[in-house]
Amino acid sequence: MSDPLLGPALESFIRHLATERGLSDKYQFNTRRALEHFFAWLADRHGVTQAGEITSSHISAYLDHRKRAGLAAGSIKISIVAIKIFLRHLHARGAIAADAAEGMTLPRLARQLPETLNELDVERLLAATAPDSGDPLFIRDRAILELLYASGLRAAELVGARLENLDLEQGIIRVTGKGNKTRIVPVGARARDVLAGYLAQARPKLVKPRTASVLFLSNRGQGLTTHRVWEIVRDAAKRAGLETRVYPHLMRHSFATHLLSNGADLRVIQEMLGHADISTTEIYTHVDSTRLKTVHHKFHPRA
Repeated sequence: MSDPLLGPALESFIRHLATERGLSDKYQFNTRRALEHFFAWLADRHGVTQAGEITSSHISAYLDHRKRAGLAAGSIKISIVAIKIFLRHLHARGAIAADAAEGMTLPRLARQLPETLNELDVERLLAATAPDSGDPLFIRDRAILELLYASGLRAAELVGARLENLDLEQGIIRVTGKGNKTRIVPVGARARDVLAGYLAQARPKLVKPRTASVLFLSNRGQGLTTHRVWEIVRDAAKRAGLETRVYPHLMRHSFATHLLSNGADLRVIQEMLGHADISTTEIYTHVDSTRLKTVHHKFHPRA
């Protein structure tokens, strides 16, 4: 067993995250940054340059150092997760004799409830981009807003959607989410109508000679960026006169919260959102209970 140097081991590990696990560029970047900081600290404070030299005492001392430096609990958790999966990866492949991070627990984080729009504000937002406008970009934007709310897609999933993955007759769309996982999500009747109008009236006008089968197109006949989707949602919110900061993921939160408040099963919502763990979806139960308490306090005579 050869004890790997930290630098080459990190490069190999990041390639593993990208090619074998299909994790996002953002995840790879955050993991690399966390590990590079840890390795620099190890070399500077303890002269450690090889993975097999890392001990649990090193890790604990490093985390204490980061806490004293005022690092937020969320950032400390990113560091712990990065260290744990890195050492677990090396140990599983026999590159190091022991996993020094095995058994270490993650810090508990205060749970932040996601922001949502109420159903009336969603209606105002959707109405702000008129479907009967002759401008193909306006028709496209309305279709984007409808699909975000109807199916709870992430912005990256929306821009990656392709024509062959949308079945308006069946009312479903196949999307590829985090970790390259594919799921099928229902598309509601109102969204299907707007999408059908976009496909018949607007998209053909945006197509150029080299246009691919991407569902939503720019005026140059290319796929949209997630940044452009953010702009579309933000501009619609301004036209609707909404004071809340509106962004694509807010539509996803609203989709889940409104499903739950209208009686949908949490497991079904988990499947539609593409959450690997039901605990991620459970946060919407807290959103719904908070909303109910607010309504009760506002309208009950003895609240």
